[in-house]
Amino acid sequence: MIARLDGPRRKPASSGKAKALVVLLHGLGSDGDDLIELARPFARVLPDAAFAAPNAPEPCDMAPMGYQWFSVQDRDPHRIARGADAASGPLAGFIEAELGEHRLGLSRLALVGFSQGTMMALHLGLRLSPAPAAIVGFSGALLAPERLWAEKRAAPPVLLIHGTADEIVPVERMAAAEAGLRAAGIPVQTLTRPGLPHGIDEAGVTEAARFLHRHLGQG
Repeated sequence: MIARLDGPRRKPASSGKAKALVVLLHGLGSDGDDLIELARPFARVLPDAAFAAPNAPEPCDMAPMGYQWFSVQDRDPHRIARGADAASGPLAGFIEAELGEHRLGLSRLALVGFSQGTMMALHLGLRLSPAPAAIVGFSGALLAPERLWAEKRAAPPVLLIHGTADEIVPVERMAAAEAGLRAAGIPVQTLTRPGLPHGIDEAGVTEAARFLHRHLGQG
C-alpha cells in the first residue's frame, strides 16, 4: 500500500467552501513549506481556492534534508522519466483525496510547480482526464517529450516562467519544453525573466496569478 503524501494546506481566504484547488509542487531537496507561501499572493485573485503543498515521496538523496520526487544522481533521461512515472502514482492519489475532501472535480484543479515540481506538474497533469484547469511551471523542464503525444490525456493551458540566469535548469530547457508541448497540441505561454537565477520573482508570481485567475476563476 502506497502511503498518502502529506504537507501544509491553506483554506480559502474567503473562509467559505473551496471552489477550486491549487496544488503546489516543490523542487529537489525542499518541501511543501517552501511553496505554500505562494498561497498568499495567489489567494488575492483566487479567494475561494484551497491550497495544498505535498512533500515529495522520497527523502532527498543529495542533501541531508528535504524531499525529492525522483533521484537525479543518474542523469539518464529515460531513468529520470521512470522516476517521474513512479512518483505520479502517490501524487495522483494525493490530488484525488484533496479534490474529494473539497468535493471538486479535476476541472477545478490547477498545478503549480517549481523546478523538479514543474517536471512533475507537466508529467502528471497532461496525463490526467478530464483536464486540469491550468498548469504553471517555474524554472523547470518537460520530461520524455517523445512520449507525450501517445500518452497525453488532456491539453490544459500551460504557463512556463524561467530566469535567463538559471544556473541549475538552463533557460534553454523552457524553449525545449515549449516546443515539445506545442508538438503535442498543448497550448503554452512562456515568460522569460531577465537576469533571474534559479528561483521565483515577484513579476513571475504576478503573471502566474493572472494566468490562474484567467483559467481557474471562481466558477
